[in-house]
Amino acid sequence: MASVPVKERVKVSQNWRLGRCREGILLKWRCSQMPWMQLEGDSLYISQANFILAYHFRPDGASLNRRPLGVFAGHDEDVCHFVLANSHIISAGGDGKIGVHKIHSTFTVKYSAHEQEVNCVDCRGGIIVSGSRDRTAKVWPLASGRLGQCLHTIQTEDRVWSIAISPILSSFVTGTACCGHFSPLRIWDLNSGQLMMHLGSDFPPGAGVLDVMYESPSTLLSCGYDTYVRYWDLRASVRKCVMEWEEPHDSTLYCLQTDGNHLLATGSSYYGVVRLWDRRQRACLHAFPLTSTPLSSPVYCLRFTTKHLYAALSYNLHVLDFQNP
Repeated sequence: MASVPVKERVKVSQNWRLGRCREGILLKWRCSQMPWMQLEGDSLYISQANFILAYHFRPDGASLNRRPLGVFAGHDEDVCHFVLANSHIISAGGDGKIGVHKIHSTFTVKYSAHEQEVNCVDCRGGIIVSGSRDRTAKVWPLASGRLGQCLHTIQTEDRVWSIAISPILSSFVTGTACCGHFSPLRIWDLNSGQLMMHLGSDFPPGAGVLDVMYESPSTLLSCGYDTYVRYWDLRASVRKCVMEWEEPHDSTLYCLQTDGNHLLATGSSYYGVVRLWDRRQRACLHAFPLTSTPLSSPVYCLRFTTKHLYAALSYNLHVLDFQNP
C-alpha cells in the first residue's frame, strides 16, 4: 500500500470503513466443493476436489487469467487444507495423506500421515504440523530427505479441526471439536510435543474451533461452532480471552482473517455472509451476504489484500472490490 498514492489510499480506506465495494465472481464450479485458498504475490491458489489450482491475477486484482498457471495433484480424495511455505505447497487430504509440492517444478511427494482425513496443516521454519479426525496431531520435517518421518505424535483425544505454528517456532496451537472434558484450544511444545497450556475454561460442549491464527508470539485469534471470535493474549491470561465478538445471527464461524491492526473479517455458515469488524468495537461494521436462500453456503475460506476481499463458497469464488466500488 506504501506504493499507492496518498489520495488513492484514503479513498480505499474510506471504502472499507463505509462498506462500499463491488461484488464479482472470479470462478465457478459445477459440483459443491469445500475449497481452501491462499494468496501469494499476484497469484491465487485454490483447492477444488483433489486438486490445487494456481491462477494469476490480472492487473486490476478483481479478475483472474482464465487459464491456470499450474495444477497440483496427488491426493486420492478432496484436499481439506493447504499452506504455502518455502516455495512449497503443503496439502492435507481426506485420504489421510500429506502432499508436498514444489511450486516451480514438478516435484511432488505424498505420504500417509494419519488414519483418517487430515483436516488441517501448517508449516513454518522447515517444520510441518498436521491435525486429523483420528484425534492426533503430528510434527514432521519439511527437509526433502526426511519427508514422511514423524517427529512427534500427540494424542489430542479429540478431533483436530485447526492448527497453527507460533511465529517464533517454539510451540503450536490445536483447535479441536470440544467433545471431551478439556479446552478445545491447547498449546503444545514444538520440540518435545508436550502440552504447555489450555486456553479458556468456559467452552460449552461442541464449541469446536474451526480456525485459529497467531498474530504475534503471544497473541492469537480463534473462531468456530460457538459463534464467537476470540482474541487471546498469553501475557494477560490463558483462562480468559481479552476480547470477543459474537456473530449476531448465531451462525457458526468457519474462518477469519485480520490485517494485523484493527480490521477483522469472518466467514459464516449461512448465506455466504462475510462480516467486517473493527476490533475496537463490539458490533459488526458491515455484512455482505454472497448467496441467496436456495444456494445457501458457508464461507469456507477468505483472504484479503489492501484493495480486495476474496471468499470461497460451495459453488463460487467471490471478490469484493473496495478500489472500484
